[in-house]
Amino acid sequence: MKALIIVDVQNDFCPGGALAVREGDAVVPIINALQVGFDLVVATQDWHPADHLSFAANHDDKSPGEIIQLDGQTQVLWPAHCVQNTAGAEFVTALNTNRITRTFRKGTEREIDSYSGFFDNGHRRATGLGDFLKEQGVEEIYVAGLATDYCVKFTALDARQLGLATFLIEDACRGVELQPGDVRRAIEEMQAVGVRVVQSRDVMSVAR
Repeated sequence: MKALIIVDVQNDFCPGGALAVREGDAVVPIINALQVGFDLVVATQDWHPADHLSFAANHDDKSPGEIIQLDGQTQVLWPAHCVQNTAGAEFVTALNTNRITRTFRKGTEREIDSYSGFFDNGHRRATGLGDFLKEQGVEEIYVAGLATDYCVKFTALDARQLGLATFLIEDACRGVELQPGDVRRAIEEMQAVGVRVVQSRDVMSVAR
């Protein structure tokens, strides 16, 4: 079985949001069109407490973009985003959620961030996504969403570590690009561990 993983297509990551990804909303119609070609569709959702320590505002004299050590992990400080039970944490209204079987929330622990849909950044706690895919007999996953150089990348890397055949749907993702070239480097890092890069048209043509 193959599954589509929709990563963090939330209001705060789209234009007008607290941590907007350039053209983040452009992935929505592509992802909506892709869903019908999959046996299983799941989603991930950033779901931070308001006092999350990845937020620059929760540190004295720190600004978004600065880097600190957080619970033994290198951590980029971000604007407060995707706070639990706020509009910014909700999925974009235009995203078709009817075919999403389950949503896995991440970043719920104050002391550590969670880019991957599978684990926190220290690989200490699982979200349950890996076990769920195994229970469903999924052997092949396709990853789409936001952002290419953070949550999409780490979700794909962990999927490979779990032994799943993993495909990045490149045009169904957008990146943050804190530094020029971050998206390109992220894709190369994924390819280095066996993630295959495809385009939505290729996936949809196979599904037909």
